[in-house]
Amino acid sequence: MSSQNRKYGPGHPWTQFKMECANDIGQLQFVKENNDHYKGDLPSKVNGAQGGPIGGEMVKRMIAMAKQQKGL
Repeated sequence: MSSQNRKYGPGHPWTQFKMECANDIGQLQFVKENNDHYKGDLPSKVNGAQGGPIGGEMVKRMIAMAKQQKGL
C-alpha cells in the first residue's frame, strides 16, 4: 500500500495511540505529527534513536493487549 492511500493523521486512532505511547515515555517531541521539522538530513542512527523507542512501546502495548484478549 502506498503512503498516499493511508489515512493516518490527527484524530486517527492509530495516530492517537502513537501520541499516547510517545507521551508516556517522554518522546512526544519526536512524533512526526507533533512537529514539522525536516529530518531528511539526519542519519538513520539518529532517526532510529528518536523514533525507535516510540515504535517499541507501541509493539509492547499491542502484544499486551493481544495477550489480555486471549486470556494469557
